[in-house]
Amino acid sequence: MAKHVPIRQVVAGIETTGLDAANGDRVIEIAAVEMLDSHVSGKHLHSYINPERDIDLGAVAIHGISLEMLLDKPKFSEVAKEFTDFIRGAELILHNAPFDAGFLNKELSLVGLNPIEVFCPSVVDTLAMARKQRPKQKNNISALCADYGINATRKNLHGALLDAYLLAEVYLALTRRMLH
Repeated sequence: MAKHVPIRQVVAGIETTGLDAANGDRVIEIAAVEMLDSHVSGKHLHSYINPERDIDLGAVAIHGISLEMLLDKPKFSEVAKEFTDFIRGAELILHNAPFDAGFLNKELSLVGLNPIEVFCPSVVDTLAMARKQRPKQKNNISALCADYGINATRKNLHGALLDAYLLAEVYLALTRRMLH
């Protein structure tokens, strides 16, 4: 009898200095949560990152992370191998995948590494899934949590890590709805 090999997925979230990776905005926080056979395994990766540049005031207003908070944090080059090792071989789940993957691929290229798609066999965009299932509705993570009854008030997690855990639950709710 063949041994069961669990399906491995990684749900990731990022925070950035602004909205445009092509014009020099950078990742300042990265988080990834592992799921095995559609269950959160409890294994995760999280890091704040020194972007080596200013953070747009509009971005600070959204995530509350200032450059001063990041000056003693590692640079992306120092966390890139740990991140790519964590996601390697997994289906990657992102909310607004073109945005997040664009930033991650820009960071990976800056340190001479391959794009996300080389490490992950597929990338799933939960925003596209939600828009298909819920046309003309708000489909940000907060709205999806509210609509699916997901408790988004975990006080011990912040920013990208909280978003990654919440997105794992949102993804599971979206896929359950697809099955019905």
